[in-house]
Amino acid sequence: MKKIFTTLLLACVCTLGANAQLMYEISGNGLEKSSYIIATHHLANTGFINQIPGVKEALTNTEQVYGELAWDDMNNPDSVKYMQSAMTLPDGKTLKDILTTEQYSRLNAYLKKAIQVDLSNPQVEAKMGHMTPMAMTTQLTLISFMMRHMGEFDPTNTFDQYFQAQAKKNNEYVGGLETVAFQTETLFRSFPMSRQVELLMCFLDHTAFIEEMNEKMANAFYAKDLDALKAAMDEKLNNSCDNKPEEDDLLINNRNADWLKKMPTIMAAKPTFFAVGAGHLPGEKGILEGLKKLGYTVEGVK
Repeated sequence: MKKIFTTLLLACVCTLGANAQLMYEISGNGLEKSSYIIATHHLANTGFINQIPGVKEALTNTEQVYGELAWDDMNNPDSVKYMQSAMTLPDGKTLKDILTTEQYSRLNAYLKKAIQVDLSNPQVEAKMGHMTPMAMTTQLTLISFMMRHMGEFDPTNTFDQYFQAQAKKNNEYVGGLETVAFQTETLFRSFPMSRQVELLMCFLDHTAFIEEMNEKMANAFYAKDLDALKAAMDEKLNNSCDNKPEEDDLLINNRNADWLKKMPTIMAAKPTFFAVGAGHLPGEKGILEGLKKLGYTVEGVK
């Protein structure tokens, strides 16, 4: 369950260790110049970038920036329309049509508590009532996180967007490891409706657990501790809310493997600055280990 909620949000209580790193230099294996990869938290305060050693130098020493997505592609009108469609129930249906009376009441109770209004309000129903359960879960996860971090997140100047904006200022190429269509399909259309409903109920039933884990992940990120972040992602409730192996593969492992196929060609063409969600870097199937297995030298930037 954690990888589902935290991949949608991407945000461990821990202390800053001597080897804590968020940015890594990639060299060797035939590369003429080093590339770099930085872990991002999609809702992190952009000012924190100034506390990550070597970022300005890495951006100066590279010639292009790659994110999970190219920001401009995500924000063009066709992409926005595509994402909205994927997050909307088909055939004019509403959440009231697909949830039981009891489930719908539980959702309304949470909304009332969190934002003081619920789906009985015509304006709220018009805006949120047609969401898919997965989109609603994403929205609720975002709301719960931002309520605890008021003022930290500026949607017009995000952590991920910063690096691509710097590349554009320098007239450098900005690319995406995935297309908007692929990521949209993966996050919002890959789960059967029954599983989407189950995950929404998991959020409502275990809100405190999810909020605590997201706090641990945020704290781990700000402490630059990817191992602690991975540990938080892997915490379980030991029930049906936990990720199934195929869901882990869908959200994290398969995407990592796909990126690792693309990165060598990208780096060989130009020294590259990669900025991707922190959850993709650590672990045996993470990007850092994957690059080492491909023969690259991967070292934390201090």
